Amino acid sequence: MKKGNPAALLPVVVFLVLYLGLGILFEYVLKIPMGFYNIPIVVAFLCALLVASLQNREVSFDKKLELMAKGVGDKDIITMLLIFMTAGIFVGAVGRSSAESVAYFLLSIIPARFAVIVLFGAACFVSLAMGTSVGTITLITPIAAAVSEVSGFDMALCIASVIGGSMFGDNLSFISDTTIAACNGQGCAMKDKFRENFAIALPAAIASVIVILIISKGSDGFVLDLPEYNLVQIIPYILVLGGGIIGLNVFVVLLIGIVSGSIIVLVTGSASAFELVTNMGAGVAGMFETAMVTILVAALCALIREYGGFDYLLNVIKKVFKGEKGAQFGMGILVGIMDVATANNTVAIVMANPIAKEMSREYGISPRKTASILDVFSCIVQGILPYGAQLLVAISATTALGYNISAFSIIPKLFYPFFLLISVLIFIFIIPGKKAKKA
Repeated sequence: MKKGNPAALLPVVVFLVLYLGLGILFEYVLKIPMGFYNIPIVVAFLCALLVASLQNREVSFDKKLELMAKGVGDKDIITMLLIFMTAGIFVGAVGRSSAESVAYFLLSIIPARFAVIVLFGAACFVSLAMGTSVGTITLITPIAAAVSEVSGFDMALCIASVIGGSMFGDNLSFISDTTIAACNGQGCAMKDKFRENFAIALPAAIASVIVILIISKGSDGFVLDLPEYNLVQIIPYILVLGGGIIGLNVFVVLLIGIVSGSIIVLVTGSASAFELVTNMGAGVAGMFETAMVTILVAALCALIREYGGFDYLLNVIKKVFKGEKGAQFGMGILVGIMDVATANNTVAIVMANPIAKEMSREYGISPRKTASILDVFSCIVQGILPYGAQLLVAISATTALGYNISAFSIIPKLFYPFFLLISVLIFIFIIPGKKAKKA
């Protein structure tokens, strides 16, 4: 293996200093609400790309542009971008009102003493269907606060259960940004990554439910005032989920979801034809930043690879993490560090993808296992970050309702991310690696 060049990683350092440094300044020094997410991440990546373009004068600027074009033009990158856009259309067409309907339906049919478990389960399903943990938390947190207020269940436990369930679904969903990024970055089918990932996530979810059941003590002596709900709108989500599990092409699955969702929205009168088209446009627009970051990271990584940055990282990882199992754990640490720095699990996966792919080739790790490990570790870290969007959105929604709660009162009750960490470590170090060799 080539020795590599540590100086080639300077652009990454520049990005992390700019983004993480300004994020900490805005969030904790200037006390700006959601300050971390007011940092223009695209601008930070452009600055990093500028630094990369100024490095290595032995390579002409025209050659550097050619290298960046090849990186951006990679089949997996193009596929990823198209899936992002199509998923945006689907979310815009279907809308998110059905998410509340699922929660209300479950709360209406399950005994009140299991209300906290219902919140966790509803968040799991809604996030799995919608592909967004933040969107799920935004919708279900007010319901969780109402459950806590009426029942006497601990507010932090209720909110933590929603966040944990949301991370479960976000980790597994076929239309989640993280799934799209991990699968296309590693070149594996979504159904294969789902099956690999499900074996890790399910035990963690079961353990979380058991702990919640033990510590949430209540009675049926309270009544929730539930509004009307319409479960018909959940059909497109079920079709997308089912199509993904049986292995249909992701574009076919999303097209089915878009068509069925559009028909249901128009027939039920939830939106006019004009509003439907406008919502589709808004859904695509919501993916623009993620798509632009993917393009910039692909261009940046192409230059870093050419300069020897990946060779250097691989050498370091081989010295620190020995063997196939060590390499898998190293991938998890790598994407976790990226997530701590960016507070964005999708961006963390996109940044870690190239080096993880090199590691998987080096150690014979299957693409589906690599994609699963990247997605799991990024969700673990993202789910417990005090400055992550998930916790910040949950706190903001709760505060808006007049309740006072902090991230550090919620984190100790985030059982799912911690059980997920235990589960993935067992998956890496204890379960035999035969699956990777068969893939």
